[in-house]
Amino acid sequence: MATSTSPPEAAGPKHAAAGPPGGRRTGRDGDRPRQKWRNLLHRLDLGAAPYTFIAPFFVIFAAFSFYPLLYTSWISLHRVELATLHSREWLGFANYVRLWQDEQFWNALLNTFTIGVISTVPQLLMALGLAHLLNYHLKGSAFFRVAALTPYATSVGAAALVFTMIFERDFGMINWFLSLFGVDTIDWEANKWPAQIAISCIVIWRWTGYNALLYLAAMQAIPKDRYEAAAIDGASRWQQFRQVTIPGIKTTIVFTIVLSTIGATQLFGEPLIFGQGPNGITGGAENQYQTLGLLLYEEGWRNYQMGRAATVAWAMFLLLILVFVLQRVFARISSRQER
Repeated sequence: MATSTSPPEAAGPKHAAAGPPGGRRTGRDGDRPRQKWRNLLHRLDLGAAPYTFIAPFFVIFAAFSFYPLLYTSWISLHRVELATLHSREWLGFANYVRLWQDEQFWNALLNTFTIGVISTVPQLLMALGLAHLLNYHLKGSAFFRVAALTPYATSVGAAALVFTMIFERDFGMINWFLSLFGVDTIDWEANKWPAQIAISCIVIWRWTGYNALLYLAAMQAIPKDRYEAAAIDGASRWQQFRQVTIPGIKTTIVFTIVLSTIGATQLFGEPLIFGQGPNGITGGAENQYQTLGLLLYEEGWRNYQMGRAATVAWAMFLLLILVFVLQRVFARISSRQER
């Protein structure tokens, strides 16, 4: 049997493919580590860039909101005086028990609730009507929109001072106007309900235009074909407002209610300036219009009890959480009923 032997292959190409001695890689093999590094940087860029952009907010929030919240909760468990903040005496929940039994706290809570209702309900109703008027094509609508926002841009101090002069007992414009109809002079600052009505007028004046612009923005987002369909069905403007506009801006209405509730809970500047002096801190001689914000200020910066002030602050915080939970419960109940 004849056998054939093939000649040995040339070593040149094989050695060229293997690369030069010493293990150095060239060509595509040398670019693979660099390409892997580029892929890794690309993945990090896609994954970490969003967190890098939002990191400043969380850093500022942690420094100026979250840390003070935790520190306030820790201070509320101690007896701490303003003059000696470094000296603390552990009390546990004694400050909260004392606050629960304090009649002044419940009076401030009731005043906060009543002023909130007196100011919020008319404010949102007026804002809703104003936004409905601005939603139509009126001459000079841009001017009226800017004018509606002007009270919000006004300083709370300036607004409170002006309204304090308007509601002044002896020379105020309100008492002069009421005297034309035979109404006796009203001491707006000394009596409970007149004082709360006067403070509510300040809040209504400042925030009605702001809420009106929120409602206006929500109304302009409602599709026009809904109004056209309602008009074809014979609905009047009032029926269109009830059946088209109100359901279309329902979420905005809930948002403004929650926002107004938070603002009412934190009410401070208006009653403080309205009191014109020491009575402003205590909310009147008999605490007739003292809010939770004024009670916090009195405990911390007049009585020098920072532990009690921190307890009031946490009571306000828990109250806002309760309002938020109730709002979510009502929202779920209404959504189920609509289904």
